[in-house]
Amino acid sequence: MAGRTSPSTGGATRRTLLAGTAAALTGALAGCDTAPPAGRQTSDDAEAPVVTGRKPKGKDVIDVVADCGAKGDGRTDDSRAFARAYSYAAGRVWDHIGRTVVDIPAGTYLIRAPDALLNARKGKLKANGLRFRGAGKRMTQLIFAPHRAEDTYLCRNEDSWANVAFEQLGFACGTPGASFFYSYSTGQAQDYRFTECEWTGEWTYGVALDGTNTNSEMRWDACRVGGAYRKAFLYSGLSQNSLSRKQQDQFLNYWFNDMKVEYSWGNFLEFPYGGSITCRGGSYIVTGSRPEDSPDYGRTSTFFRFPRGPHHDSVQRFHAEDIRFEVRTPDTVVMDCAWDSGTVHFNDCDDTANAFKSFAQDSRPHRYRIGARGPLVRYDSCQLSGQHSYEPDGTGGAGPRARYDMCHFRNHSQQDFIAGSGDRVSFVDCLGS
Repeated sequence: MAGRTSPSTGGATRRTLLAGTAAALTGALAGCDTAPPAGRQTSDDAEAPVVTGRKPKGKDVIDVVADCGAKGDGRTDDSRAFARAYSYAAGRVWDHIGRTVVDIPAGTYLIRAPDALLNARKGKLKANGLRFRGAGKRMTQLIFAPHRAEDTYLCRNEDSWANVAFEQLGFACGTPGASFFYSYSTGQAQDYRFTECEWTGEWTYGVALDGTNTNSEMRWDACRVGGAYRKAFLYSGLSQNSLSRKQQDQFLNYWFNDMKVEYSWGNFLEFPYGGSITCRGGSYIVTGSRPEDSPDYGRTSTFFRFPRGPHHDSVQRFHAEDIRFEVRTPDTVVMDCAWDSGTVHFNDCDDTANAFKSFAQDSRPHRYRIGARGPLVRYDSCQLSGQHSYEPDGTGGAGPRARYDMCHFRNHSQQDFIAGSGDRVSFVDCLGS
């Protein structure tokens, strides 16, 4: 979150460090230990951190094949090689800074042991900087096939690592119902970045966030989310396992850029405790349907599911821009929001690819349950299929506040586009069918 300082640097920059060193050297050469003139800032005011210990020995880049013995043939269990690579990286942390890049060459790697890729439990390690680097999507493939699926993750970070990067990697679930990443935070686990990565197979969770405070500043760039999700690809607020119920809500700043979200069924994002979420660019498609009814979701698969959990007031902000959605069945939902405050904004988005089909007219791909404090809803320059549904939450509020500006409705006239409580929905320069 904005305003936090890193535990490894205390917020000091390279310029601060150089300035402090220069000032100290000047003072030593002059032999002056008297107080500076009034109003002059001393080098001590910069509070530059003192680097202790020695830089760890060993290579800064480690290869899981050449250095750790992985086979990458898709048949040999490479769990031990990946565990060895992570242990090596964790052992080279110096002054809370990670010093190792883990290279994973082209190949198919079978991993059966839980937490083999990242195994940081109980917050024993406070480190900043860990990087896993593959050869490219479809070139470096990790198949996670544990012997049991329940509560089993390929990566586990319990309040230990910040600034974790995954680049050009593919992750496949070989045991249906296993999960990719469990992240528990009381302030340390944050700043994840996924670049040109891909997920396939049937997962329970992609990334499951838990704990108190942070679990924030996470970014996905040019990634493909495939497969299927029994819960959601990104689920924020897994439990109430929190040191502070008020801070359970601090799930902030998630960016998805130029994504290819094309999965079979399940939810993409689920945020019951609020959050600040931005999705820009790409194509979002649910290609199939759930194999059976879910107790929580029925038959629906939802890109953005924001139910209302028991929580304190927190940021509730969602923005989608320049995205093409495909609503292929009546069970595909773009937005299902019951937040009790905040804003929801769609700008220059299009979900009309299948507006010509017979189910489209009766579909409701955007659904809101709104109270006295919102959320406030806005659609700008969007092309929209079906109807949008607005229902009061029963708290006795004045009803929804929503605005559609320069939008095109493919299946209904402007007067028939809103289902439910639409008395406080306004339209500006919109076109109906």
